[in-house]
Amino acid sequence: MTSWTSVFSAALLTLAPLRGSPAASKPAPDTSALQFHGFEAGARLDSIEARLHRLDGSHLRCDRAKADHRVTECRAVLTDADLGGAVNLWVSAIDSVAGVITLSSDLTGDRLDQWRRRIESRYGRVGATVRGSEWMMQWVRRGRMLRLTWRTDRGARTASVSLVDGRVLDAWGRSRGRAGPGGPS
Repeated sequence: MTSWTSVFSAALLTLAPLRGSPAASKPAPDTSALQFHGFEAGARLDSIEARLHRLDGSHLRCDRAKADHRVTECRAVLTDADLGGAVNLWVSAIDSVAGVITLSSDLTGDRLDQWRRRIESRYGRVGATVRGSEWMMQWVRRGRMLRLTWRTDRGARTASVSLVDGRVLDAWGRSRGRAGPGGPS
């Protein structure tokens, strides 16, 4: 009969050569989830609330939509030095799952560049699209989208990151279509 100690020791010896290899010490990040500062489209409202709590943000203030009781619109404010100060958070959730999350703030040019570099370092570089005074960069992975948008108006720069889970929105759209024009009853 083999002792647990010898089995454990054999496992450690088998894995020991992997510890020094770059692949073992630094796994490739999963870039399909599309997240920003720990916020991820498709997350449940309770996990978003927990993230806000860890960041010392305000609590989510949520209201149910009158037309469809499954839809919840939530707001919060968080203050985080990494994001450049006060950031507004908006969440549109269906059955308590975030379909759209938007983080928005007035930023300096340097802080906007930090937001952009953080996103590009994780998801790669993309070109910017310009419409009037608004600039936009967009990343799409497995039915999810991350969009960085910014504009300058009267010397003030406002930026936002929107995280969209298309699968959540598509499922909601299909169920609304089956329920008829008034939504579910």
